Amino acid sequence: MNRTLLAGGCSFTFGHELSDDIQGQKPSENSWAALLAKTEKLEYKSVTYPGSGNSGIARRVFEYITSSEYKNTTVAVMWTFTSRYDWAMPRNIMLEKSRWTSITPWDTTDRQVEAETSFSMNESHLVTWKQRRDNMQLTGVGPFADSIYRYAANQYHETYLSWKSIIWLQNILEKKKIPYFFTLADNVLFYDELKPLKEIDTFLNGLYNEINFNNWFFFGERNMGFNQWALLNNYPRGTTHPLDEAHKDAAILMKDKFSAIVKQNRR
Repeated sequence: MNRTLLAGGCSFTFGHELSDDIQGQKPSENSWAALLAKTEKLEYKSVTYPGSGNSGIARRVFEYITSSEYKNTTVAVMWTFTSRYDWAMPRNIMLEKSRWTSITPWDTTDRQVEAETSFSMNESHLVTWKQRRDNMQLTGVGPFADSIYRYAANQYHETYLSWKSIIWLQNILEKKKIPYFFTLADNVLFYDELKPLKEIDTFLNGLYNEINFNNWFFFGERNMGFNQWALLNNYPRGTTHPLDEAHKDAAILMKDKFSAIVKQNRR
């Protein structure tokens, strides 16, 4: 049986705006995860989903490993921004798998002008976004997003949901003895500016201490993420994403850590 790398993440792992991206029709073969798979000669599979939040990332990886043969599979995940939600809605053919949907701040009425301006220089992404916007209204997700971000969304709850999802997936992978490699797009997952989120109270501190950081890769101090690192080092960018060069160099930086995890589990 072929050894496989299963990638989970949002658009930073899916590979939006990379050189082989064709209007988001399929995951890129030039993303950091696909490049890591090549270094270890692993078959590459992806359950990434653009715009996904951390709960959705964990759900999609879980769905794969519980519905497919996962023997000889290694999981690689790039966790994302905490402000995104994953929600099971009443069934609708316009939603992912006819029930689930990812909800982001850009889905709210208040952020429509900002989103359209951001995508205005990329026609294909603008078309995709407008279609998503229309679907959000037809399915009722748009008004629901307005309510979430207007009345309920807050950093504390979003941190809790993200860390819970990370720990949940981590524990399942360890229970099933599936090797895994975790990284992140942005350290908003662990920091509020320069303040560690684990210091807010004993509850979050206890939750943080349940995360096994042995299999994580960070891009610098204070849990720096891939997108921050690419910005700091002035890598070429598309509309909202680092391009091929950043993914290539990121894979080089991650290679030793990733290879050690893969080889340790081949013994």
